[in-house]
Amino acid sequence: MKGFRSAVDIQAKRNFRLVLEYDGTHYHGWQRQHGVLTVQETVESRLEIMLGMPVKVRASGRTDAGVHARAQQVNFYVRTRLQPVEIQRGLNALLPDDIAILAATEVDDSFHARFSAWSKIYEYRILNRPVRSALERHHTWHIRRPLALDPMNECLRMIQGEHDFAAFMASGSKARSTVRRLYRAELRVPDAEHLLFVFEGNGFLRQMVRNLVGTIVEVGRVRLSPEDFRRILLSRDRRQAGATAPARGLCLVRVVYRDQSATGGSSELQMRSDTVST
Repeated sequence: MKGFRSAVDIQAKRNFRLVLEYDGTHYHGWQRQHGVLTVQETVESRLEIMLGMPVKVRASGRTDAGVHARAQQVNFYVRTRLQPVEIQRGLNALLPDDIAILAATEVDDSFHARFSAWSKIYEYRILNRPVRSALERHHTWHIRRPLALDPMNECLRMIQGEHDFAAFMASGSKARSTVRRLYRAELRVPDAEHLLFVFEGNGFLRQMVRNLVGTIVEVGRVRLSPEDFRRILLSRDRRQAGATAPARGLCLVRVVYRDQSATGGSSELQMRSDTVST
């Protein structure tokens, strides 16, 4: 690519960290998969064009098909003379409009986007009104009838702390442990038509947030009671839980790192990654 300096004769690999925003509507999730378009493949292919060599990008976590991210964190190692701001500008020039690099910095070799993370924060948005939205159709779950808020809040209080979330893991998934800790599980009502679930945890099972939301919405529809929800949680049986909420309402909004000093000295990056609205 014109204007970029050659990476030839650079001896040491450097570790770069990126903060990505993307609309997942047209992607089959984050992780590269054969025969389908993914966010990882799209980013890696543009990096290869820019740097002239294959690059493997590590993310803080996978997002499923149709799920969005406001501040996905990734890192990669490469030999290059380019500075972070040049990588950011070059990638943004090459990437499609539904993926943007919000910030870039060089970080310590020890930084890993996934294993260095302390927690992740997800939001799930519901449009709760009789009429669907033309503008929000890719970013909210439209539910026509009013939902009962108090029973849903009761369910959310139940799952704060450490629990076995096997009942809310996608069928067929394999995990060494299904125990996770939720530091936060709350429901916000920003206006008369929208509901916003916020989940912060040290890790999430596959489709865990969407399965939690799908089951809690059944409580909001008064098809299940809070006691039913408690029973489902304790059962560890996915078959007893509700349907999986649509992917379009889910967004990874922030990744929290225990020691921000270990992620490098870029004040721009810290500002971008640590002040995302939740």
